[in-house]
Amino acid sequence: MESAPPQNITELLLAWSEGDQDALQRLTPLVFGELHRLAHHYMAGERTGHTLQSTALVNEAYLRLVQTNRVRWQSRAHFFAVSAQLMRRILVDFARSRQYAKRGGKSPVLSLDAVPIPVENCSELVALDDALRLSLIHI
Repeated sequence: MESAPPQNITELLLAWSEGDQDALQRLTPLVFGELHRLAHHYMAGERTGHTLQSTALVNEAYLRLVQTNRVRWQSRAHFFAVSAQLMRRILVDFARSRQYAKRGGKSPVLSLDAVPIPVENCSELVALDDALRLSLIHI
């Protein structure tokens, strides 16, 4: 990793904010080490066996950062604070998607019309329908 004074990083951030893609290319190697350190710090707090690795977290954060053109970077500290917040959001989103999958999020959605109704329980079905109709009247 190249070592650059914070003011050089800030200057590159400002240039990138103004649309200079060359500044982004020069900035990336200067900030990668710190981004990786942040990612490693956050991953250390995750469960053992987490499928996301520090480098993957940095890459995901980087992809989101370069797609952002609404941020006017104020300083190097501002950039790293936003990057840290973004990494936390990525980890939360990852955990949510994992919980979603665990709770049947990938289960197929069935229409009630597709559910077979046993003919021998017609009286119970009529009673259920009557109960549902009565409950709707009282709402």
